Amino acid sequence: MDARSLGGFQKFAWLTRWLMDKNNLNFWMTLVGTICWGVCFWWMHRLSTKQNILLDQLRAQGKRIEKLSRIEHDLIKEVHPQVGEIKEGMETMIAVVKENSENNPPVSKKKEH
Repeated sequence: MDARSLGGFQKFAWLTRWLMDKNNLNFWMTLVGTICWGVCFWWMHRLSTKQNILLDQLRAQGKRIEKLSRIEHDLIKEVHPQVGEIKEGMETMIAVVKENSENNPPVSKKKEH
């Protein structure tokens, strides 16, 4: 094959030699790797910032919930009687129901045929 038969390929021979030179290839791979590292670092920093903002919002929400829970607990204490009073009332009611059921047995509603 002579130079004329290669024709258009000779135009790009210098490009091929330039791209395939090991030192040049190492340089470009290093440059691409460095750029990728920079992009990844920026991306992770961005995610970390968003996570910190979200965690701050969750902490604030937790504090608000705790505050509302304390207020609700205080309101319930004021409105409802003490647990001991409820238990005493229940025991009294159970005793009355048992006494009534022993004295007055329930009437059967079945019709006898």
